[in-house]
Amino acid sequence: CKSPSPRQNMPVRYFIMKSSNLQNIDISQQKGIWSTTPSNERKLNGAFWESSVVYLIFSVQGSGCFQGFARMGSAIGCEKSQDWGSAGFGGVFKVDWIRKESIPFKFAHHLLNPRNDSKKVQ
Repeated sequence: CKSPSPRQNMPVRYFIMKSSNLQNIDISQQKGIWSTTPSNERKLNGAFWESSVVYLIFSVQGSGCFQGFARMGSAIGCEKSQDWGSAGFGGVFKVDWIRKESIPFKFAHHLLNPRNDSKKVQ
């Protein structure tokens, strides 16, 4: 008998992760990791511990597309990665990529974010 997940009755959370370049997305897809700015870490870690699952939807700034989506696979730790080679990133965490595909924003224009003045999700 398999015991239920301790977080199964908790909400699902979604975050749009903006990247400054496609290279960071490629690294994430190859290595199954991500890193964000320290200002985002508290929100993501809180969501990881208070949700049944956290989905991350990735987009490169200025691309007009989503590059795919992943599930947050671990809390954000203190260990930093040299993969991005940029100061300003916080700790690394695991991501499990679900779909790697360029999806134009126009396919999501019907989605509105109630936590961001009901603006379009992009």
